[in-house]
Amino acid sequence: MTRIHKGTTVDSFLEEEGLLEDVEAIAIKRVIAYQLEKSMKKEKFSKTEMAKKMHTSRAALDRLLDPKNVSITLSTLVKAAHALDKKINISISK
Repeated sequence: MTRIHKGTTVDSFLEEEGLLEDVEAIAIKRVIAYQLEKSMKKEKFSKTEMAKKMHTSRAALDRLLDPKNVSITLSTLVKAAHALDKKINISISK
């Protein structure tokens, strides 16, 4: 049996509702927070230790690790990556 697609895609629906950019930002931030937390666990870094290695406050680290807070700076992200001996790769694609 062949299914016929009816309606719109999720992306087009979110775009029509003016939500696409916000949803994409939250999804990206969730991935970043997950990857940082995973790396911190692997290195056995506490949040306090990680903040110290980043030369920042624990509150700033909490904001970085909060998947719902999409307001992060590249500087903070780079500091976190370097503290974990990692590099940042960013790509923009269609």
